Amino acid sequence: MSTHTQIIYQFVFSTKHRHFTLKGDENRLKLYKYIWGVLKNKKCIAYKINGIENHLHIATHIHPDVALSSLLKDIKVSSSVWIKQNHLFPDFIGWAQGYGAFTYNIKQKEILERYIEKQAEHHKKTSFKAEYEKLLQNNGIKYEDRYLF
Repeated sequence: MSTHTQIIYQFVFSTKHRHFTLKGDENRLKLYKYIWGVLKNKKCIAYKINGIENHLHIATHIHPDVALSSLLKDIKVSSSVWIKQNHLFPDFIGWAQGYGAFTYNIKQKEILERYIEKQAEHHKKTSFKAEYEKLLQNNGIKYEDRYLF
């Protein structure tokens, strides 16, 4: 029997100490294209990548042969090196430890893509901390506030 999956993930991760170091829309677009390539090289399907100066959201389907934690590690390590080699964000010191990974049904894909697309607008009203806590709560994930940020 062959393997069939349809699991859409939303990955969320931030810059170290949540510093606003990913400045400049043009450079962020370059970063998104780089991450898109990492996903493609891992046989994953990228649907949407966006974020603001201190964090990113990625909507993707991962290939069944790819381990979630390994993929996130590869994305964060390789993009960190690439950012520094290309002097893309001078104040960038790295990504924060950890990440959020949330699953969605294929019927929720367009809603998720619109949500990710509107990050700049969304964060005019909502902090990253509030957004992330809501994602955890909406997905039934228990957490201790003291370890969150």
